[in-house]
Parts: sequence; structure tokens; C-alpha cells
Amino acid sequence: MHPLINHPSTRNTSISLSLSLSPQLQHQSRCFTIMSTTMSMNMSGAASSTAAAASASATAMDMDMGHGGGGSCKISMLWNWYTIDACFLAESWHVKNSGMFAVSCIGVAFLVVSMEFLRRLSKEYDAAILRQFQRNVSMTRTADLKPNGSNNNNESCCVETLVPAFVTFRATPLQQLIRSLIHAATFGVAYIVMLLAMYFNGFIIISIIIGSFIGKFLCDWMIHKVPIGRMAGAGEGSSAVEEPTVCCG
Repeated sequence: MHPLINHPSTRNTSISLSLSLSPQLQHQSRCFTIMSTTMSMNMSGAASSTAAAASASATAMDMDMGHGGGGSCKISMLWNWYTIDACFLAESWHVKNSGMFAVSCIGVAFLVVSMEFLRRLSKEYDAAILRQFQRNVSMTRTADLKPNGSNNNNESCCVETLVPAFVTFRATPLQQLIRSLIHAATFGVAYIVMLLAMYFNGFIIISIIIGSFIGKFLCDWMIHKVPIGRMAGAGEGSSAVEEPTVCCG
């Protein structure tokens, strides 16, 4: 062994170095422990905040939409049977008791009936202006076909009955404005009904179906003239087939 290693001064120097290094190692170990504890606390805090935010958002989406005082609105994007505290379309439509909910269901049914009435009104107005145009055309043709003689009259009548004549009808600006107003009203009511159905409330959807049944029964009673004989094959009866009721009027 080297003589310097066993020298007393060398041993004293090594002991002093070890004593001077040990506080530094202890300080570094304490810092590492504090850093690991802080990181674990931050990670646990972030996880808890994320879970709290997820639960809060799920609760808010499901039903809780408070208005600052009193009860809160129950709104769900799934099928539900909410009655009390159900809300529709606006904060003012907040059902607070059973009577208000019954009135809401009856009002929704009458809203659908009004939609069917507007659809029928649109068809009746179109038919009315067409009949008016046909009367004007027939009066004009009658005035133009005044008989000059008995033979010529018979020949002209036979020719007129065999050869069909077509006249183009174009609505006046006032008539088109009225048609547009009726269509806009029907369109608006139909979209309100669609928005009510999107609340997925079973009672409201049943009210919509009942209103559609009543509206079709009262406002769209089928009356149609069916030709018989040689004119039956002209395809005039095809207008009796109507398109089904759709959500957008």
C-alpha cells in the first residue's frame, strides 16, 4: 500500500471532505423530495379539476339550467317525461305546475291544427284564383265566338269540343304576395313545431301527433270531382293524390 494513504494528514483530509459533502447531498435529496411531492400534487389537482369540469358539463347538459332564483329548467337531449320545471323555447315558457303543463300540451296541439289550417288555406286560395281566371277566360271566349250563322255555329262548337285549348295563367303581384305570406306563416309554424319536438318530451310529442290528426280531420276533408266517360282517361284525377305532411310545411 502506498505510504501516503496511511498518512494521518491524508485520512484527516478525506474525513473532512466527506463531512463537507454530506450536507450538500442531504440538501439535494430534500430538494428532489420537495419537487416530486409538488409534481404529484399538481398532477392530482389537474386530474381532479378535469373530473370536476366533466361532471359539471354533463350535469349542465342534462338538466340543470338555473335562472338565478326559484326552480331550474329541466332540459334533456334524451327521451323524457318531464312535467314540472320543464322549459320550452324560452325562459318565459317555464312550467311550474301541472295546470301550466296541461295548457302547454293543448296549445301545442292547436299549433299543429293551425299549421294544417294554413296548408289548406294555401290550397284553397290557389284554387280560388284559378277559378277566377277560368271564369274570365270563358267569358272572353264566349264573347269572341258569337254565332254568325247556324251552320257555322255548329261546326265551331264541334271543333272547340274536340281540340283542347290551353291558356297560361300567371298570378298578379298582389296574388303572389298573399301566397307568399301564407307560405311563410305555414313555414314558421312548422319550424316551431319541429323545435318543440326536439325537446324529446313524450307528452309534447303525443300532443303534436294528436294535433296533426285533428288538423287533418277538420281542415283537409277530401272533396274532388272525378270525370266519368271519355274524359276520365285524361289524367285529371291525379291531383287527388296529395303529398304527406312534412316538418317544414
